[in-house]
Amino acid sequence: MTDTGTGITGSRRRRGLAVVFFVVFLDLLGFGIIIPILPYYTRTFPGGTEFVIGLLAASYSAMQFVFAPLLGSLSDRVGRRPVLVVSLCGSVVAWTVFGLADALWLLFLSRMLAGAMGGNLSTAQAYVADVTPPERRAAALGFIGAAFGLGFIFGPGIGAVLSFDATVTAVDGLLPAAVPITRFSLPSFAAAAASLGGVFVALLFLPESRRASTSTDTTERTSAVTQLRTAVATPGLRPLLVAFFLVSFAFSGVQVMFVPYVADIYGYTAAQSALLLTYIGVVAVITQGVLVGRLSARYTPVRLSVFGTGLLVVGVGAIPISRPIGSVLPDLTNLVPFLTADLLGLLLVLTVLPLGNGILSVTLTALVSQQASAALQGSAFGVTQGAGSLARTVGPPVMGGLYFAVGYWSPFVVGSVLLLPVLWLVARLGATPESYEPRPADPR
Repeated sequence: MTDTGTGITGSRRRRGLAVVFFVVFLDLLGFGIIIPILPYYTRTFPGGTEFVIGLLAASYSAMQFVFAPLLGSLSDRVGRRPVLVVSLCGSVVAWTVFGLADALWLLFLSRMLAGAMGGNLSTAQAYVADVTPPERRAAALGFIGAAFGLGFIFGPGIGAVLSFDATVTAVDGLLPAAVPITRFSLPSFAAAAASLGGVFVALLFLPESRRASTSTDTTERTSAVTQLRTAVATPGLRPLLVAFFLVSFAFSGVQVMFVPYVADIYGYTAAQSALLLTYIGVVAVITQGVLVGRLSARYTPVRLSVFGTGLLVVGVGAIPISRPIGSVLPDLTNLVPFLTADLLGLLLVLTVLPLGNGILSVTLTALVSQQASAALQGSAFGVTQGAGSLARTVGPPVMGGLYFAVGYWSPFVVGSVLLLPVLWLVARLGATPESYEPRPADPR
């Protein structure tokens, strides 16, 4: 088959999807490598408090909010491949500067550049939309989500290994003395190398999915404010924009406050918490890479979105009662030495959480693709990703304040309540793949 307007035949389409998957994985692998070292690295600088760590996290998301629409719009005009290549080059620079930083302002500069380049997710999603028919789009976008999950599974583990003293010593002996190798710089350079690998893969193997636009009207395409206003004014995109914001706000709070929760309530160490995060990542990858594809063949994106939202409401809300849930479950330590009733209850909740989030994130993205015209797929994904980035900028400090000022249970309960309107928003769309017909390209 040939995808309309792209000229990409079946074999090149499959290769393009595989390459985009791998490129996104490499980019997110670099991001994941930095996760375990960021707090410790920041504290080595004067003034590197927990508040500053939070600001560093927020600066990444804030730049994603600004640049995701711009990169998505730019890819609509010049093509997906050049935007992906240039943004990956920017990530190489960002992570290299991060490893060489000798002051907090350089950490902020590198994180902001990395966040800006991290807005290329909208371009990757638009590439998938270019080469995939609407009825297969949810499954294809699920693989992009799985690439994210794999990056978050392997990245932190790689970062932890590279920060071991033995690893640093071994590598330091192989490189020139001019290259500073420390337990913080080595993971940073590995993150840069992962992004550099993505550059070469995209240059060598990624076919372009979209012909460059010859339009001279660039104002409407490059203004983030204009795109946001247009999205809010579009009946089909408006509820999805709100849904993306609410889901990202609620889930970002869960991500930030989960480790303090298991440390305070269960007494888990950092290593044990990391294993739980790995478990969440594994469930997310299975959900987005396998389960969503099978479900999307039988159910519409709207029905799956409602189902995913329901699971997420339950999963987020059940976190503070995971220990009482465990109290009614059997102790399985006679079968698996570490599988106490406490842990079993927590794992039950942590299965529902990524399952709901995985289904919802993919199907919401598929609905965005259906509501946007063929000419503005990148812009639509950019605006919705930007809304998510804005929520991830605001959500963590708000949820952190609730945790410490109100109680450990409050961010999870508030997050669950914030997800309830999403049920209503997605249910109202009433779109189905069978009834959907691609809208014509917007006039240029």
